[in-house]
Amino acid sequence: MMVPAQYWSRRGLLAGAGALGLTACGKKNDPAKTETKAAEKAGSRTIEAAVAGDWRSPADRARDIWRHPVESLKFWGLAPGQTVVEFWPGAGWYADILAPYLADTKGKLYEAVLQTNDPSDPAAAEIVEGFRRKLTEKKRVYGEVTFTAFGPTSGPVAPAGTADLVLFLRNLHNWMAGGIAEKAFKDALAALKPGGVLGVEEHRGEPGGVQDVLAADGYVQQDYVIQMAKEAGFILAGTSEINANPKDTKDHPFGVWTLPPTRLSAPRGEPAEPGFDHAKYDAIGESDRMTLKFVKPK
Repeated sequence: MMVPAQYWSRRGLLAGAGALGLTACGKKNDPAKTETKAAEKAGSRTIEAAVAGDWRSPADRARDIWRHPVESLKFWGLAPGQTVVEFWPGAGWYADILAPYLADTKGKLYEAVLQTNDPSDPAAAEIVEGFRRKLTEKKRVYGEVTFTAFGPTSGPVAPAGTADLVLFLRNLHNWMAGGIAEKAFKDALAALKPGGVLGVEEHRGEPGGVQDVLAADGYVQQDYVIQMAKEAGFILAGTSEINANPKDTKDHPFGVWTLPPTRLSAPRGEPAEPGFDHAKYDAIGESDRMTLKFVKPK
């Protein structure tokens, strides 16, 4: 997920109300009873229903044609009642789907947010706090979400051996830039049950050649990701072209961020270039992405 201020790396962080009180009136229009009945009706929520939820913003829903959330989540094996860990959720593009679905199917969601312990970077803390507030202030929609953290000195993202599914969603390039990609795989492996799944979505670089270990343009070769996962102890269980985009030439002036939805017209941290012609890049659409499924050995 491409959320401004989430791009924490060695190069720095780059920009880019609680539950309603219950009444004691006991009448037929008691809001507490109404809410309970609504929750019971939603108890069999499907992935499709969660994706169609009216709590999702129009901008997020417009990107479904590029991110294919229903197909992707089914490929990774999301199922009712599971325990799921999402690394670096950003502003919550996928959390808006995962949290309601898991809340309504008696599952559990851990959101391993960006570790923010650098007082010189208040923007990072603001993004994380905004995301946390969004979920905790609408528990009727999102349920009880547990917040952990992931970063260079973070601890466990979830209790060891409890997760059915861990998700890395368009963030490996950030972790490569920050020197914590190996830690991400290690922490994911520790959180998963034996037989649990690691789902990966990542901007896919051209095969062959030498992979930039810092992934400066945002692209990562698929074989490189598979090798990192195997070295961490995972087994490749499947690949999919769900999120492929053959129009992506991967040679853009400002890396993958030249494309929608970021649409850079100047290097990160610099003012936008007036008159920059976005038409060519908008016609490509969002990036070509790999969609991978790994399992923790039993």
